[in-house]
Amino acid sequence: MIKSITQAPEPFSPVPSPRQLRWHQHEFYGFLHFGLNTFTDKEWGYGDESPELFAPTAFDADRLAAIAAEVGMSGLILTCKHHDGFCLWPSRYTDHSVKSSPWRDGKGDVVGEMAEACRRHQILFGVYLSPWDRNHADYGRPAYLEYYRNQLQELTTEYGELFEVWFDGANGGDGYYGGAREHRRIDRRTYYGWQNTWQIVRRNQPNATMFSNVGLMYAGSAMKGIANDLCWSTLSTAGLYPGFGGDGWIKEFETDIVKAWASDQEMLNQGYRQGDSWLPAECDVSIRPDWLYHASEDDKVKNTESLLDLYFKSVGRGASLLLNLPPNQRGQFHPNDVQSLKGFRQRRDEIFSQNLASGADITANNTRGDSRRFSTQNLVDNHPDTYWSTDDNLPVTEVIFEFPKTATFNVISLREYLPLGQRMENFTLEIDKDGIWQAYHSGTAIGNRRLVRERKCTTKRVRFRCVDSPARPAISEFNLHLASKTAD
Repeated sequence: MIKSITQAPEPFSPVPSPRQLRWHQHEFYGFLHFGLNTFTDKEWGYGDESPELFAPTAFDADRLAAIAAEVGMSGLILTCKHHDGFCLWPSRYTDHSVKSSPWRDGKGDVVGEMAEACRRHQILFGVYLSPWDRNHADYGRPAYLEYYRNQLQELTTEYGELFEVWFDGANGGDGYYGGAREHRRIDRRTYYGWQNTWQIVRRNQPNATMFSNVGLMYAGSAMKGIANDLCWSTLSTAGLYPGFGGDGWIKEFETDIVKAWASDQEMLNQGYRQGDSWLPAECDVSIRPDWLYHASEDDKVKNTESLLDLYFKSVGRGASLLLNLPPNQRGQFHPNDVQSLKGFRQRRDEIFSQNLASGADITANNTRGDSRRFSTQNLVDNHPDTYWSTDDNLPVTEVIFEFPKTATFNVISLREYLPLGQRMENFTLEIDKDGIWQAYHSGTAIGNRRLVRERKCTTKRVRFRCVDSPARPAISEFNLHLASKTAD
């Protein structure tokens, strides 16, 4: 007889905060790189561009947000100020902004229009504020930090709730700098006073996550949109700081624990299993070769299958996918971008609309405390707050899915119950072939989500085995799907 109540497993530290748990649910959202250099055909402006160049002829925030919602994005992050220093809102602290442009007769506010549009379409809104400013005369000096924090205060208090605040890792170089036209470097370890700067966000937007290299989240293969096949959501923060990187970055690490694993160039692709902090990966990539719109790239937009591959290699490895969609000089997405995005949404719907495992008879060799609270049915109930778990101190645990008829699939979707931490280190999937269990797939980390694409198979039974993990499983999802196309 199944008991109704038993004690939950102990968390396996570190675990995500409530704020991070909310962020994990978003999984796929968009980046909008838009600004002066949309109109100069440059990627990075020098900081001396005239605000009069900013003149989108048909900017429609509502249309941008509507498309993002239609293709399944959970939110949009706007580059409110990029490295050129031009502000997409009428900041009180500079004239280098939309208020000095002809757009909306100098009365416009791109940030405000996008924030409102996102709310109308029930998607989230976030902001990007570049720490580097190639326009500002005081960049590299103490006075700039006050300016930067004032602008961060504006963005985090005047545009409603934000789900994410993005701090890029850029740390100086050539710039206009108010006419100085020189090269400026800063001490990236100390200049921005990150601990105090972050507090502005914590005070004004307590539910927002922040991205800043390894300061608060880390980048899975930065600007490629890919996490390592082995991807942990944990890191050790000793010796790390936002904006680290570049040539010789390994030499910058000072602590023994970091030196022990920093020699691996894939560090930020896979995290660190023994890490002391929950710092999940965010994979950012553009739908085009570059981040800002260039007409010359209209025929170089990532196609539907390329986007799907990125999804499996980011979201499907426990990270999130931040996909950049640069508006053009009209202030709209190019039709080629929209076509790829809609095809991408169609492919995801085709793959994930049906869970073949939900129709199976599900049995396990153990259920924690024989309690329905931890029943195997939790694996297929499509509820993120339920999970299957087992008693402690079992060497191997397994679940068998037996179908009424044979089932054909080639995609597996797994999730762990993250409030208890990332627990799994080794799992296998086997299929029944003429009454004999045959290996189908073996894996390591699961985390927020694990998507597996394998060869197509038809079977009467599937066995999921949890082996060699430091804590008992807490699996909230086991789904089987059939994709009409497979990856090369």
